Amino acid sequence: MKISILIWIMFALFSQSQNPTTLSLQVTNVKNDQGLVRVLLFKGEAGFPDDTEKAFKSASVKIKDGKAQVDFGAVPEGMYAISLFHDSQNTGKLRTNAFGIPRDGYGFSNDAMGMFGPPHFEKAAFKVTVGKNNVSIKLR
Repeated sequence: MKISILIWIMFALFSQSQNPTTLSLQVTNVKNDQGLVRVLLFKGEAGFPDDTEKAFKSASVKIKDGKAQVDFGAVPEGMYAISLFHDSQNTGKLRTNAFGIPRDGYGFSNDAMGMFGPPHFEKAAFKVTVGKNNVSIKLR
């Protein structure tokens, strides 16, 4: 009995190592290749969409041919949301006009939109499951 349990546990660990839970992101419709795309990945609504301190992971990636690719690597299963913007002048902040309207491209997972501001976490949330997970966001 103990041997069969040990074999079952070893099989479960082996099969998990064969199918890690990973997340990658493809960003399209970037206006130009200047600057970086800044990305925040949130696991839960706390801090979404712009609190870098509460983000689960973050990334700043180069742009090539109007696209950017982010590989977050291994992430636990669960509900996540992504917010991002094109930092065309490499300032580290989203540039806006006098009315607060973004001057650079921005986006959210599920291509979610808010009425007068960013969407709520629930609109942008997606589920990460065992295996390879791919998300794409088209900048506005």
